[in-house]
Amino acid sequence: MASRPQSQRDPGDRDGPGGVEQDEAAGRDDAPARDEEAVRAYIERLGLTLTDIGLQRTAARVFAALTTADSGTMTSAELAEALSISPAAVSGAVRSLEQLGMIAKERRPGERRDHYRLWDDFWYTTFLKRNRMLAIWREVSMEGARTLGPDTPAGGRQAEMADFLAFMIDEMPKLLERWHRRRSGGA
Repeated sequence: MASRPQSQRDPGDRDGPGGVEQDEAAGRDDAPARDEEAVRAYIERLGLTLTDIGLQRTAARVFAALTTADSGTMTSAELAEALSISPAAVSGAVRSLEQLGMIAKERRPGERRDHYRLWDDFWYTTFLKRNRMLAIWREVSMEGARTLGPDTPAGGRQAEMADFLAFMIDEMPKLLERWHRRRSGGA
């Protein structure tokens, strides 16, 4: 299934003060209130978690901010304001996130500003891409095992790595398909 950027909201909708999305229904009595301070704290917590698992810090914070915007989209200026960072820091972060395939850059008709947006089915797509990377890694590991010799400790480590990666390559599509069925209500 091909992924595409989220497009659930009208292009004229804008994020509210601080770059944090303001729900259209915010003025209605039935709209849930958002504790903006708690949202900012969550952005920092998620950013730190993503940094701990290897994402560059500013990129992690930008990604976290996008996940908290109901529209899943923000401009560079909105991200800079929401995170209290410079436009240059946003530029580097979004470039990194784009290269990783974690966000998309869009320009709306008639506008000069770029909008950065999350992908629909992001997790599914990300792990599908990772599976292709695992296949490349497995091939190199198999080459390493042949080069180092299967009976050497180093060659054995390479062969074990290739075996593990082969297992992951075989199992990942099944796991992703189960997720896709679960997400679409097919349990």
